[in-house]
Amino acid sequence: MFKLTGSIKMINATVQVSDRFSKREFVVSDTSSQYPQDILFQSTQDKCSLLDQFQVSDQIEVSFNLRGREWTSPQGEIKYFNTLEAWRIEKVGQGMPTGGPSPISLDPNDFPSDKGPAAGTKEDDDDLPF
Repeated sequence: MFKLTGSIKMINATVQVSDRFSKREFVVSDTSSQYPQDILFQSTQDKCSLLDQFQVSDQIEVSFNLRGREWTSPQGEIKYFNTLEAWRIEKVGQGMPTGGPSPISLDPNDFPSDKGPAAGTKEDDDDLPF
């Protein structure tokens, strides 16, 4: 599973490829580096409707899977294709603070304890190894 945050540049209409398969493509502009990238994603089947609530220029976070496949041409030439298949799309800031997830502290001294004084104090210097 991968995630990308950016702004929607383009949303195509849903295309019915066959009786049992539909897809919808959209482009997300990733401007997090010096060289912005326009990245093509696709949603398939029931996930096509995920894009109905979004508009061009919305800031989103896309959760997606990387798919790869092999194809042999009629001339016998083998080619490989990749697809970024979106399965969740959320507006930036929806469900979490706008700045992203809050930092996680792994320092045990930052957590309150019901067992008396905080770790690292003089009263904690006994002979127990923990």
